[in-house]
Amino acid sequence: FVAEASSLRGLRVALVDDVATTGATLSDAAAAARSAGARAVRAYVAAVEE
Repeated sequence: FVAEASSLRGLRVALVDDVATTGATLSDAAAAARSAGARAVRAYVAAVEE
């Protein structure tokens, strides 16, 4: 995921993933959203692989 600088400024972002194994993808996407100015980032996952 790549967001242009300030393209999400002030927005609340919801990330949705079907399966989380390590959480790395969600972590990277959340960091990109915050770097693009997101006010809040929430992650929702359907299943967690153990």
